[in-house]
Amino acid sequence: MKAKEFYNVAVYLRLSRDDGEAGKAESNSITSQRDIIRGYIRKQKNMEIFDFYVDDGWSGANFDRPAFKRMMEDIKAGHIDCVIVKDLSRLGRDYIESGRLIQKTFPEYEVRFIAINDNYDSLTADFNEESLVLPVKNFINDAYCRDISIKVKSQQKMKRESGQYIGAFAMYGYRKDPDDKNHLIVDRYAAGIVLSIFEWKVEGYSFEAIAEKLNGMGVLSPMEYKKSNGENFCTGFKTNVRGKWSAVAVRRILMNETYIGTLVQGKSERVNYKVKKSVAKPADEWVRIPNAHEAIISKDLFDVVQQLLMSDCRSSDGKDTSHLYSGILYCGDCGEPMTRRVGRYKGKTTVRFICSNYNKNGKCSRHSILQEDLDKLVLYGIKSRIELILEQMTVIAGVKDLDMRYDDIVAFDQEIVDLKAEQEKYKKLRAALYEDYKRGIILEDDFKTFSAIYEEKYSEIQSDLDKQMENLKELFKNGLEAGVKLEQYKDILQLESLNRTALVHLVEKIFVYGDKRVHVVLRHQNHFLKVGMLYDFLKQSEAERKVG
Repeated sequence: MKAKEFYNVAVYLRLSRDDGEAGKAESNSITSQRDIIRGYIRKQKNMEIFDFYVDDGWSGANFDRPAFKRMMEDIKAGHIDCVIVKDLSRLGRDYIESGRLIQKTFPEYEVRFIAINDNYDSLTADFNEESLVLPVKNFINDAYCRDISIKVKSQQKMKRESGQYIGAFAMYGYRKDPDDKNHLIVDRYAAGIVLSIFEWKVEGYSFEAIAEKLNGMGVLSPMEYKKSNGENFCTGFKTNVRGKWSAVAVRRILMNETYIGTLVQGKSERVNYKVKKSVAKPADEWVRIPNAHEAIISKDLFDVVQQLLMSDCRSSDGKDTSHLYSGILYCGDCGEPMTRRVGRYKGKTTVRFICSNYNKNGKCSRHSILQEDLDKLVLYGIKSRIELILEQMTVIAGVKDLDMRYDDIVAFDQEIVDLKAEQEKYKKLRAALYEDYKRGIILEDDFKTFSAIYEEKYSEIQSDLDKQMENLKELFKNGLEAGVKLEQYKDILQLESLNRTALVHLVEKIFVYGDKRVHVVLRHQNHFLKVGMLYDFLKQSEAERKVG
């Protein structure tokens, strides 16, 4: 490269957030870099500053930086023929890209490059500096960046797993504890809005209807609410228009486990330390810490809403809410949802439900049932089932030595007995398989294949067995009302007609069969089955005692 009589200089300054002072009006380090370079240029008779290019708070791991991009545009436009930095690490810490810039890109545009503290000047650099010293220094800078990235990731992982919140901002409904920035506390006003959103969803409102309702009430959107509280919040979807509630924002809140007190973090990760792009991680790899903070929504309400989100709960034309049975009514024969049909004849309106599978392609029977008949059957089914449960629990509650007879009850539970028998079968199959392998009856590959199958089956049964045992233990640990709000069920007995809120809180699914039989599956069904099992055990024990 030949020397020029005069140079238009680009002064490039950079400081990473990891370097400690990024985020001030102008970091002390940026000011220091500026002073060093100005002092250098004042001593040069053939240099004049064209512009300053400052990336304050930007990582050197890549070159996706606004001021750097602007500088490169000016270089390509021919406005600059010299770039000066304090040291090589300010230009960048990616040794491959930094080397390409210094040894290829800058020379292509006849741009002189100077790194003051590294005593590097491309105009006077000899072969050793170009081929040995420069690559080594760039490699060291790159290694430093990689090391910092690993340490930061490790620290973040440790904090997540210990239940510390590491997000820049608290999600809507919470705020950071002023005494502990890694702990969330409830924002009472926003939490009330979150609770209303869940309740409206249960009532049958769509995402769009909830968003419109909030906007109509003048409720600030999560983004605007953060701004109103003085938080320096920004988003990639930033516009000049005041942010409003959207269906997407409502859906995001309804699916967020944080509101039941579970801290969920680590949903995404950076591709690597050189690329800002993040990729989503599978849900089973997220870090979940239960009871990490105060809950806004009960687990029961959250579970009800999650089931509704998996169902088609679209509202009727011209209405904000879906119909009474939306998302919980199914054909008993094919399992497809039932479709609501409104008929009008001679001024009379009738509402009936038919199988959607039949409605679409005629592959099932019509299963037609009037809503007024369905209402009566469902209400009767719920009441009769609750009356039976309350009667059973009254009998069970009167037995004082129930916990002392736990082992006898486990042996009486047919589900547990059957699971243990099936598990024992696979245990014996594994043992016999090993004996066959030792005797040379089967090959090693076959032994490994079938052994893995039996092991998987054994583990699956153990998982089911653990759940059944846990259900029983819960009854003993938390009392006979564990997981069941008896007072709520007693109030249902006084209902004369069904409403959407009561129905979705009580019922998981309703099946309608071709002969108009209706089967109602209550929530906590597994718990109720255990209650029935305990009742049968006590009745049988009492009968045996009388015979004895």
